[in-house]
Amino acid sequence: MIYRRIDPTADCGIQVFGKDLKGLFENAGLALFDLIADVSLVNPAFEYPVQVAGSDWADLMVNWLRELLHFWSGKELIVKEIKVMEISEYQLSARISVDTFDAAKHRLNHEIKAVTYHRIQVTNTPTGCEAIVIFDV
Repeated sequence: MIYRRIDPTADCGIQVFGKDLKGLFENAGLALFDLIADVSLVNPAFEYPVQVAGSDWADLMVNWLRELLHFWSGKELIVKEIKVMEISEYQLSARISVDTFDAAKHRLNHEIKAVTYHRIQVTNTPTGCEAIVIFDV
């Protein structure tokens, strides 16, 4: 299991897991798009580089997910695959594979309006890394 859904009142949240920081950030991005659409119907056609920075790990997570959400809300692209190429203190670079939204082909699950700082956490655990992220729906 790479994440589990948590639902605070009037929002949607996830607790996401990774064996390391790369895995955590990849899984958080995949979880975001799993909430948005049925990604099993997505066939990636394009690849994009993504670079994001933050002031700490939690800020980096919010900025990362906001950048990914912009691919959906600003460009109508659904992310299917994510590969974090490099992650260092409070910055990351990744490559994402996307498909253009097609209402005849894709099924939407939830509208995610924004990634919030409410309850944001990024922590190391004995078994890897975990994050809690709350989305405005």
